[in-house]
Amino acid sequence: MKKMYKGLFIASLVCLLIIIILSGTGNGIQTGPFLVFFFLFLALAARGHKTFKGFSFTILIFAAVTVSMFYPAYLRQIGSFQMKWLIVPLLQIIMFGMGTAMSLKDFVGVVKMPKGVLVGLICQFTIMPILGFAIATLFSFPPEIAAGVVLIGSSPSGLASNVMSYLAKANLALSVTLTAVSTLLAPFMTPLLMELFAGQFVPIDFWGMMLSIIKIVILPIILGLAFNYFFHGKAKWLDKAMPVVSMVGIALIIMVITAAGRDSLLSIGLFLILAAIIHNAAGYFLGYWGCRMFKMDERDCRTIALEVGMQNGGLASGIALEMGKVATVGLAPAVFGPWMNISGSSLATYWRDKDPSEKNKKPLEEIELDAED
Repeated sequence: MKKMYKGLFIASLVCLLIIIILSGTGNGIQTGPFLVFFFLFLALAARGHKTFKGFSFTILIFAAVTVSMFYPAYLRQIGSFQMKWLIVPLLQIIMFGMGTAMSLKDFVGVVKMPKGVLVGLICQFTIMPILGFAIATLFSFPPEIAAGVVLIGSSPSGLASNVMSYLAKANLALSVTLTAVSTLLAPFMTPLLMELFAGQFVPIDFWGMMLSIIKIVILPIILGLAFNYFFHGKAKWLDKAMPVVSMVGIALIIMVITAAGRDSLLSIGLFLILAAIIHNAAGYFLGYWGCRMFKMDERDCRTIALEVGMQNGGLASGIALEMGKVATVGLAPAVFGPWMNISGSSLATYWRDKDPSEKNKKPLEEIELDAED
């Protein structure tokens, strides 16, 4: 690690020490600025370490969330402008960027890998919504918070799962195809699942939600696909800019939602974090072993596990806003998002050092028995 990164890490430790001292002396309210700088310095320091570099953005999200928790007023309204109005336009920009990174070739995988796509979609739209409903019921969350847990489970996977599949030495082509197909199915599947499961907590407008998803996701992606088709290779600046724009957009969306739901988070935040961890971990576990039951290739099992466990929190946030309940229904997606990146990065790093081809090899005894037969 270079001296600069070491200096940043030491600065983060100094901030942490000040936080501990202030908290210990009953001045916890004054820890806000130091907590923000702790995460900020730690995120920058992580950039200098190969193992932790992938966690840098997630740590920055924690810094952003800290700002929202300590200074919510600045992220709720500026003058007569309500910050929540930014959520849908930002999501549309992010989805347009997703479209520019895709092509019609991504959908060819449905024909080339029918079993993987079918199993992946079944797992995607059964495991997570059922888990979401079970967890929301188990924790006895207030109705709108519970609906948010179901909502994140009923959403399709996002682009983050593609990155993690690449890092995990999984089937990247299958991952991209599953993300594309599940996103296109979202206008029908997400409202259907919400009506089936979340409808027991809050009223669900099926057609209204369908139109919202088409507006937030499908139209921007179609425009992005068209842009990529006609201008592929002619706008390299856009290829470089969109990942940065997407990251900033996601961070701002999480900040706005956190600020809007700050009071609810203070009362049930720890339980919601625990619910997100259980939901996410169970998604990975059941997604992976569900595929093993179908005797699928190790790389495909890893891919579907990541696709199932990692949901499109941004879309869920946009739906919550369209429902007019961003401060309650939107909380679960806001909590799930940062944790999903931590767990996904950790799982991908673990799998990266495990050769997937080894899992597919038969034990020596089985080979000998096959030869005897």
